[in-house]
Amino acid sequence: MVKYKAKVYVLLKEGILDAEGKVTKNALKTLGFNVEKVKVGKVFEIIFETTSNDNPESVVEEMCRKLLANPVVNIYEYEIEVLDEK
Repeated sequence: MVKYKAKVYVLLKEGILDAEGKVTKNALKTLGFNVEKVKVGKVFEIIFETTSNDNPESVVEEMCRKLLANPVVNIYEYEIEVLDEK
């Protein structure tokens, strides 16, 4: 088994209303920051194991498709690092 750590970043697609981003941008402007745009998203840090034959990218892609991201409104990207090879 191989242990991995994946960081998955999920954001709204361009053109999808990001109400939380808009409120955050306005609050930052009120505080005096020169902010042009804010996008609010999610970051998932996932520790998982696979067999040495499994492709960790395929595993993370499946997690994203099945649960972490809605393909209609979200885009995502991820980073994977090996934690331990047994």
